[in-house]
Formats: sequence, structure tokens, C-alpha cells
Amino acid sequence: MSEKIKPYKDSDLGKKQQVAKMFDNISKEYDGLNRVISFGIDVKWRRKVVDIVSKTNPESILDIATGTGDLAINLAETKAEKIVGLDISEGMLEVGRQKVAKHQLNNVIDMIMGDSENLPFEDNSFDAITVAFGVRNFENLEKGLSEILRVLKPNGIFVILETSVPTKTPFKQGYNIYTKGIMPLIGKLFSKDKSAYSYLSESASVFPYGEALNNILRKIGFINATALPQTFGVATIYTASKK
Repeated sequence: MSEKIKPYKDSDLGKKQQVAKMFDNISKEYDGLNRVISFGIDVKWRRKVVDIVSKTNPESILDIATGTGDLAINLAETKAEKIVGLDISEGMLEVGRQKVAKHQLNNVIDMIMGDSENLPFEDNSFDAITVAFGVRNFENLEKGLSEILRVLKPNGIFVILETSVPTKTPFKQGYNIYTKGIMPLIGKLFSKDKSAYSYLSESASVFPYGEALNNILRKIGFINATALPQTFGVATIYTASKK
């Protein structure tokens, strides 16, 4: 379903290439604008992801669609020996590398360019894998999830943080007004890429969430798939594991 939504409707590029281009375009403004659009609540959601991962005492973590590295940097609190932040956008990674250096975490965090649907790692490589606001940008969702399952160690934890749609009144109505009207307007006013924030809101509205995403995880082969709605359901944290 989500594969049909692309950032640039008049482009002949595939979704993967369009997403890379989009994030390259907005990389310098992404952090600040993201805080404004989410009212800073995304920081709290990432803290919960870190808490969940910390309980498993991982030695190695892969953060896919790491962007500018916010979650990867937060995950350093787990005391993992090695954290890899992977992203398809070199522009976002460059911003992230500067932040990693500022936090003096170069010896812990590697920021590398890579494709979530063709991960450059051996089978059973990581104790924990995270994706924050990235799975809906996969060109082929099931292929990306299958790759994650492949490189996750048995009994390892997989955590997704992704936008979702509230189901209860009045939060559902308020969410629709904000994401379809206000959020794209803010993006157009403050971003040089006028299509980016329209895409981000549109892709969120059609992406499978809750039990629908859990069922996809189970189909791929994950076990113990659980959905934890956040802030009236505007985001959801998913956890799953590998046999």
C-alpha cells in the first residue's frame, strides 16, 4: 500500500531514489522542523524505544533509517559496544556524523550509507535493531523487514517507532486536520523542498499500523509482535523478536 506514495509525483525515479533525494534536500533543516511539527513529543517516544532496548542489554545495535542520528545517539545509553546507524541519504548522514562527533561517540557509533532492503551485514549480526519513522519509506516493506529478520540475532529484539492514525474521537478528527492541512503548510513555509512534508503526512496516512503491521511482521517470521500506541495513537512503538 505505502509503495504507491512517492515524494515527487512528476518524477520517473523509483521510490527509493526519491526518498534519498528528498532527505538530502531537507537534511539541514530536518531536526529543527521535526521538533516544531511534532511539538517535541518525538523526543519522548525515542526515550521509550531506548528504555525497551536497554532492558535486553545489547552488545550490538543497528539503527536503520537513522537519519541525523538522534536515536542512534540516544541508544548509546544502553552501553552497547557497537552501534551502526544506516541510512540511504548521505545528506542526513553528514548531519548525523557531526552530531555523533559533538557527543564524542565516534568510538561507539558508525554512520554508514546503505539500503535497508539489501543490508551489508552477515546473518545474525545484531542483538537489537531499531527503525524510527523509517519503515514507511521502504520501497518494498516486506523485503526490508525480511532483511532485518536475517541480520537480527536469535532472541534479539526489533523495535519500530512509526506514525499511526488515532481511532478515537476527537483525536482522529484533530489528527486529520493537522496532518493533511497544517503540517504540510508548515513544511512549505519553512522548507526549500515543498513536496517533502506533504509526502511525509500522506505516506503516514496510508501506512499499515497497529495489528495490520503486526500481522506483516508475523508473516515475515517475527515472533512476539506487539503494538504500543503512543500519545492518543498518533505514533506506535512495535516490538518483535526472532526465534
